[in-house]
Parts: sequence; C-alpha cells; structure tokens
Amino acid sequence: MQAAPSTNLRTPPSVIATIIGISAVASLFLAWLVYYHPPVDVAGTRLAFLPALDAVLNALCAIFLIVGYRFIRRRQFIAHRNSMFGAFIVSSVFLVAYVVNHVLHGDMLFPKAYPTARFIYLWILLTPHILLAVVCLPMILITFFLSLTGRFPAHRKLARWTYPIWLYVSVSGVIVYAMLAAYR
Repeated sequence: MQAAPSTNLRTPPSVIATIIGISAVASLFLAWLVYYHPPVDVAGTRLAFLPALDAVLNALCAIFLIVGYRFIRRRQFIAHRNSMFGAFIVSSVFLVAYVVNHVLHGDMLFPKAYPTARFIYLWILLTPHILLAVVCLPMILITFFLSLTGRFPAHRKLARWTYPIWLYVSVSGVIVYAMLAAYR
C-alpha cells in the first residue's frame, strides 16, 4: 500500500545542512584517501579483485536505476521503491569496497604510453565523473530523505535531477574501470 503524498511538509533546513555537511566530510575524506594516504598493500596482492567488484557494483546500480525509472513511469510505486533501495544498497557496498581498495592499493594511474586514451580517461574521470559524484552524494541522500518522509512532490522535483546524475556516475565508473583494465 502506497502512503498518501504529503503536500504541506517543509523540510527542516537543519536536515539539508546535515546531509550536505556529511557529504562534504565524506568527499574530503575520499579525496584525502585517494590522493594523500599511502597505500598499505603497494604490491596489490591483497583483495586485488576490488576494482572489478566496484565496476560490477556500479553496473548493478545503473541497472537498478534504469529498472526503477521504468517502474515509476508505470506508476508501480512499490517496485520503484524496491529498485531504488537496491541502487542505494549496491552504491553503499560500492563505497565500502572503494574505500578498502584505496586504503590497500592507493590510486591506480593510467599509463602514459597511450596519450589519447589517457586524455579521454582523465577527462571522463576528473571532469564529469568525480565532480558529479561529489554533487550526487547529497542529492541521493536528500532524495531518499524526501521519499522516506513522505515529501513526494519535493522528492519528484529533486529526483528528476538526481536520477540522470547518479546514472551517469554509475555508468562512467564502469567505463573508467574498463579503460584502466584495457590499458594496464
């Protein structure tokens, strides 16, 4: 049974500020981890499957998002909710695996021997992928908060922006992994 949409609920600014604050701290931590933290397993012998797992999790997230979008277009609210929870859970597991991978192995660099492919890789990675991932985190959390608290009109307005950005970040994550794997 679908809960009746609330139309008069205002989201407290403190909730939005808290979500943005948590997202900013998480993004700063990830930047520190990727670019400044020395890897524990430089040889990459422990849990070497983590980059591939991250790509699979990103692909699964993209599938959940696309399926969830189709469900909402068909007004299948429960199926949509379940798909979005699937995307959220898979993304959360991705984040844990991503952190563990970077703690152990550090950042993987694209080989300089392929300058054109490296330029494309870096453009995808640095410009849209990383920037949109940073923007997307609070958007995902706020979109979920709005849904879980019955603020469906506001949820719909924000989800129109969250969905394509989240989908792009997930798909471009798979592309980044595939390019690294192909040229290593």
